[in-house]
Amino acid sequence: MITQLNPPLALDTVKGQGWAHFVIDYGPEHDLMWVVFMDKDGACWTVPNPEVRLQFNWTMGRRKPDTATAPLQPVAADEPHPASANVRAFPRGSES
Repeated sequence: MITQLNPPLALDTVKGQGWAHFVIDYGPEHDLMWVVFMDKDGACWTVPNPEVRLQFNWTMGRRKPDTATAPLQPVAADEPHPASANVRAFPRGSES
């Protein structure tokens, strides 16, 4: 099955940066294939899923990894997710 991405996704690939406009799914025993148009020269490549990463995007929270610090540790199941620290719960009409 082929799916057109709207909007396209900015990806880093083994061939450089580009924009994925389609993704092809050949089924459960195959990697997804990303149809990527390269920024450098406009070439179109079909790249297997293990060889692509989303480009870094500060606004969307995808920051470049800091090599000076240790990798992030998984959050234990009994600890709240770090993003929930900034979430305020407001009571519903029946709870006030």
